[in-house]
Amino acid sequence: MTFEELSLIQPILDAVRTMGYTEPTPIQQQAILPALEGRDIMGCAQTGTGKTAAFALPILQHLAAKKNNGSRPRTRALVLAPTRELALQISENFTQYGVHLGIRHTVIFGGVSQKNQEKALKSGVDIVVATPGRLLDLTQQGLMHYDAIEHFVLDEADRMLDMGFINDIRKIIAMLPKQRQTLFFSATISSEIRELSRSMLINPVHLNVEPEVETPALVSQSIYYVRKENKRSLLKHLLRTEDIEHALVFTRTKHGADRVVEDLKKCGFNAAAIHGDKTQSAREKALNAFKSKTIRVLVATDIASRGIDVDSLSHVINFEIPEQAETYVHRIGRTGRAGMTGAAFSFCSADEIAYMRGIHKLTKQKIAVAEHPYA
Repeated sequence: MTFEELSLIQPILDAVRTMGYTEPTPIQQQAILPALEGRDIMGCAQTGTGKTAAFALPILQHLAAKKNNGSRPRTRALVLAPTRELALQISENFTQYGVHLGIRHTVIFGGVSQKNQEKALKSGVDIVVATPGRLLDLTQQGLMHYDAIEHFVLDEADRMLDMGFINDIRKIIAMLPKQRQTLFFSATISSEIRELSRSMLINPVHLNVEPEVETPALVSQSIYYVRKENKRSLLKHLLRTEDIEHALVFTRTKHGADRVVEDLKKCGFNAAAIHGDKTQSAREKALNAFKSKTIRVLVATDIASRGIDVDSLSHVINFEIPEQAETYVHRIGRTGRAGMTGAAFSFCSADEIAYMRGIHKLTKQKIAVAEHPYA
């Protein structure tokens, strides 16, 4: 399939071609046509599948079809993102895809002065890309108006919930016009996500794009079968005895990440946690310290770890085995990049053996079992 077959207008096709895109990704193939038809969409897709274009291209085409009358545009599209990094990335994509359209947009997030954001809203924009907290601040100041919004995107909904934005999201949804198109994207679908999507979507098109699974060739993998209560002792043992320069440790829960860090710090290891309950500045501080190797161990939940890209990361440690086998592949893919070798250690307790079986089935690989004193 080509982009021409997706009924996109020539200015958008020209922009896409300039960016070097030759054919749409699976999520773009599935989402663009129904989005152009005005349908609501419930999309299950990981970061890196091309989902930004899947919602941005149809929105730009809708807005281009009926330009704002008058000199001051009214905001007709709102995109909510969980972090400033993602909001900035989406905003940059709107700039690139809409380069020939003359459609105005702005990006809104906290942690910086609101002066430029305030100025943009006062002068009028067609599209607002925002994080929930700062958007509500500007709304309460009378600077953001929702009455003209025709297209609403909630991106990375699972991460939004993990970061505690559910109440903010509900406040924003309550201000949106009932007659609108809603595009809802989440990498995982929990019961809470299903409940939220049902409250927002009308007769949606359901899309599910499975991530391509390819285990990194340069990553050596080991399983440590261990009693659950011995996992923290095993982690400290490996940090002392193995050549672990720089480790990204994964837990399933925010509370679990904090407990691991607390235990490591008591034993003199430089460690920090990154998860949804941490402030944006705390997450950035921890990540920057990890990248500069001031911190040896970064403990993360899967949702909070999206976007972590660290050069020459020596080890990924699955302190807890993920329920989804695809998540395992994404985790260990953080090491062994750019021709470098890496190692992935997985701590598997009795209640996680079924998850490990799923990983073996997906990867079709035999993973070496390591001996250790905490079995």
